[in-house]
Amino acid sequence: MLENEIVAEIRANGPMGIDRFMALALGHPRHGYYMTRDPFGMAGDFVTAPEISQIFGELLGLFTAIGWQMLGEPPRVALVELGPGRGTLMADALRAARALPGFTSCLEVHLVEMSPVLQRAQADTLKESGHRVTWHASIESLPEDRPLLILANEFFDALPIRQFQRYGTEWRERLVGIGPEGQLALGLDRNAAQGLTIEAPEGTVFETSPISLDIMKKLASRLVAQNGLLLAVDYGHAHFAFGETLQAVRKHQFASVLANPGEADITAHVDFASLAIAARRAGAKDHPVLTQATLLERLGIRHRAGILKPKAENPAEIDAAVERLAGTGPGGMGQLFKALAISGPGMAALPGFDQPDPRLAGTASR
Repeated sequence: MLENEIVAEIRANGPMGIDRFMALALGHPRHGYYMTRDPFGMAGDFVTAPEISQIFGELLGLFTAIGWQMLGEPPRVALVELGPGRGTLMADALRAARALPGFTSCLEVHLVEMSPVLQRAQADTLKESGHRVTWHASIESLPEDRPLLILANEFFDALPIRQFQRYGTEWRERLVGIGPEGQLALGLDRNAAQGLTIEAPEGTVFETSPISLDIMKKLASRLVAQNGLLLAVDYGHAHFAFGETLQAVRKHQFASVLANPGEADITAHVDFASLAIAARRAGAKDHPVLTQATLLERLGIRHRAGILKPKAENPAEIDAAVERLAGTGPGGMGQLFKALAISGPGMAALPGFDQPDPRLAGTASR
């Protein structure tokens, strides 16, 4: 049982950071959430955009195909997905990419996935795609001899975070320890955190994900050296903001973050502003952050839906899926989810990213 192992580690070494707790809960080799199950779909714990409609993956596939054209149609290119779920997005992307035969003939598929359970699901989904798939446990082993076209849908939200809380005139890290009845509990480090000098009211929570920033820096450096682009779509905030966003989901319901580690998905909102800064510092070009609604509308989600509806058994289902993906009202993903595009420094505006998103004007909240 993973909780027993976590308690034993805390008793031996003292309270652990939330990042360590998340890493164990999600990626423990025997008991980690992603290592032991397929969590996607109505039978799992949550539903992602590719599972809602084929249109999502198709539009992202066309996005990468146009990106390949903008790169000058290189003869070899790696189409990469980070955290590819069941492989649904990649399958839809590859199908849409057939609109440019030259693109599909020169691409190789690379999936960054640590879960053996999900690797098997991806292999099954992509077995008839016509492309050989190479799996990677981390980004370190991605090809270094060709441009990279990288898709990351709901990847960064699952990477471990650290939390700090304002305590008097200083910041203290929030740690996972053992409560009075032996249960896992959150508390504050006894010592002040070093290097945090920003002012904030008492009790304010600040979240950061050093591993996310490190991964973005490394990927951006690759794009500078090899050329290419990265499109990250995730739920989060476009501008810096304080606040606690750590959450757990099980069977499509919110759950306690600390209860039953390894049995629920644990995520936090993505700080797109910090990711963009990390990419710029590595020499890459960041394009304006967009809401998912704006990106999908600019890429033609409603046009594509119009093509599919006459052939569909239930056209209303397509309309419902479009509203779920691009809607900005209750139940819609369009406003909560954001999109960040990164490219080599010499690349022109990427499809959909040619102008700022009016939906994000003046927003600064989580």
